[in-house]
Amino acid sequence: MSGLIILIVVAFAVFYVITMYNRLIQYRIHTENAWSQIDVQLKRRHDLIPNLVETVKGVMQFEKETLTKVIEARSRAVGAASIQERVKAEGEISGLMGRLLAVWEKYPDLKSNVNAMSLQEEITTTENKIAYSRGYYNDITANFRALVQQFPSNFIARTFNIVWNYPFFEVSSVERENPHVRF
Repeated sequence: MSGLIILIVVAFAVFYVITMYNRLIQYRIHTENAWSQIDVQLKRRHDLIPNLVETVKGVMQFEKETLTKVIEARSRAVGAASIQERVKAEGEISGLMGRLLAVWEKYPDLKSNVNAMSLQEEITTTENKIAYSRGYYNDITANFRALVQQFPSNFIARTFNIVWNYPFFEVSSVERENPHVRF
């Protein structure tokens, strides 16, 4: 009888370890997929930035500093050596793009230019997709982080060297600033 109890306990423990291991792997894959979805949208944004700069640079004379900052942040994001550096640079781009789109309204030449309006729509759509993707990524990353750190799954994570190393996307200082539109 005691042999049967030991067998049941061992079987339960093995089942638990296998189930928890699979759950940890599933969360890691979901986190990587969520990052990949963000990456697709960021690539799209990176491709749109040169078009944006070319479209507005002649019209938005007073916004050259913002355009320069967008280009510099794009270069930092593309050349980032780590996820943390990339997240920081992308946060700067998001804030600067928001500021640029906000001041767009004060330039009637841009509002009447069909190409500029089409580009603005593409950029706005892309920024919305990035925001949604970041929210999903942060949610799944939080779940993965919790699972890796909570008892008793943390023992299984440590045993199989499953670590949480994905940063959250946070609002950058540039994004926190309200754009100032002067007419």
